[in-house]
Amino acid sequence: MPIQQALAVASSSSATVPLPGSGDTLRRWQFLAASAAEDLTTARILEAHLDAVAILAEAGEALPPGSTWGVFAAESDAVRLDARTASGRWVLEGTKPWCSLAGDLSHALVTAHTPSGRRLFAVDLAAGRESGAVEVEVGAWHSRGLVEVPSGPVHLHRAPAEPVGEAGWYLRRPGFAHGGIGVAACWFGGAVGVARALRHGTRDDQLARYHRGTVDLRLRNARLALEAAAVDVDAGAATGRAGEVLAAQTRAIVAEAAEDVLRIVGHDLGPAPLTFDAAHAARVADLTVYLRQDHAERDVAALGEMLEKLDETADQETEEGTTWPS
Repeated sequence: MPIQQALAVASSSSATVPLPGSGDTLRRWQFLAASAAEDLTTARILEAHLDAVAILAEAGEALPPGSTWGVFAAESDAVRLDARTASGRWVLEGTKPWCSLAGDLSHALVTAHTPSGRRLFAVDLAAGRESGAVEVEVGAWHSRGLVEVPSGPVHLHRAPAEPVGEAGWYLRRPGFAHGGIGVAACWFGGAVGVARALRHGTRDDQLARYHRGTVDLRLRNARLALEAAAVDVDAGAATGRAGEVLAAQTRAIVAEAAEDVLRIVGHDLGPAPLTFDAAHAARVADLTVYLRQDHAERDVAALGEMLEKLDETADQETEEGTTWPS
């Protein structure tokens, strides 16, 4: 789908896709997954925009009509973005890395450093580009996946900004974990799209059947993890440390399943669809890049650290025999 058309879909979905924790979280993630199964570029745009919509709703902030949003929260040791007050207003100065579609979006939520810690700000990108306060660096994006979603640096020069929440709120809020699981829903959908190629495979032997069965199991495990997470989010059981653990678990399960799907489909079908089927080759490249939002072994190690800090006594308060052993 062309970028401008995808942005129009994102804008129109603002009021129709349920917010996480609204009682219909599963439908939100199913929407993202279904979009990703068809086109990961579109899903990448939808996921970021809808995450921004959810963040603004969580903060009690209004969404400008017809706007399209990104969330620029990545950090780098090489660059830094600072926020300060000038003439009674907040302005942003410095460079922000990994700013997807900064040259096309109308607005973005951006984290910046303040004397009180990292804080989230809303920035009118369209006005900033016009005034020169927002300078999008071009030519840095050499990716072979998600080619149409450049995620290069943005340089901000006294760019006007509106604070969203207090310092530290962006990472502390319950929705941070919920948004991370929304990304996993896109990974799942992307893996479904790649797996569909097995239906058209030319091999008809026991190994091909094994590959298709294994892919089915991996996708089922990922789907069940997302469904279970949606239940917890809607029940209010995914806040604080519990929300962090749930997001880490769900993302790791889905990411591992998606990587297995990429590997198994590649083993089964060989090089032909990667070299002669443009749509399949794009899905594989897009999913490969998108999955690197997961930090693999480092994220699983972080999960292990979270589990060490859990209060085991609180986890075992349920009556014996009424829950799964752990």
